[in-house]
Amino acid sequence: MTKTKICGITNHQDALAAANLGVDALGFIFYKASPRYIKPEAARNIIKSLPPFISTVGVFVDEEADTIREIMRDCNLHLVQLHGHETPAFCQKFSGRVIKAIRIKDKLSLIDIDKYPVVALLLDTYVSHKVGGTGEVFNWELALTAQKYARIILAGGLDPENIQQAIKTVRPYAVDVCSGVEEEPGIKDLKKLQELVEKVRLSDYSLEGDPC
Repeated sequence: MTKTKICGITNHQDALAAANLGVDALGFIFYKASPRYIKPEAARNIIKSLPPFISTVGVFVDEEADTIREIMRDCNLHLVQLHGHETPAFCQKFSGRVIKAIRIKDKLSLIDIDKYPVVALLLDTYVSHKVGGTGEVFNWELALTAQKYARIILAGGLDPENIQQAIKTVRPYAVDVCSGVEEEPGIKDLKKLQELVEKVRLSDYSLEGDPC
């Protein structure tokens, strides 16, 4: 079954709505330049209110390792997602519970992805002035190539309108959605969120009978 991660959580209402819909993971962005930035103490309070069996992911961009460890510990986060220029050696500092984001521009973006010691690679769309939440889709055929090297979390411009085609094309381990279910940066549209979760499940059911 395709896992679902909702990223850019900034408030209790959105976090609990996503959890009640049965999503698998929530992402909290600790990159101050992001419009979806959340302070660690606010994230900690939200995480305390979550039901069990929801994975929590801290998203960082070119942050110091000690700062990441401190926030991960204080907020009781399960996974670290590195969304900057972090090297494979840097990823090794976090005991393997790492998701490395790769911004996809073309096939050259996939060079050396096999060197990352991570539990999954998150593939997002390359946009020169953004490090995530672009709302733009990349060539999903490149994700098929990346699947040879790691579990793939598909991101980049996913929304209720294209999520089923994305899953059918790539069959990723998980999908990561942020701007595609928002009213505005950091505030989720609960109707879109519900529609997305329903369509992910429908996609999985239809793929069970797909002979391909």
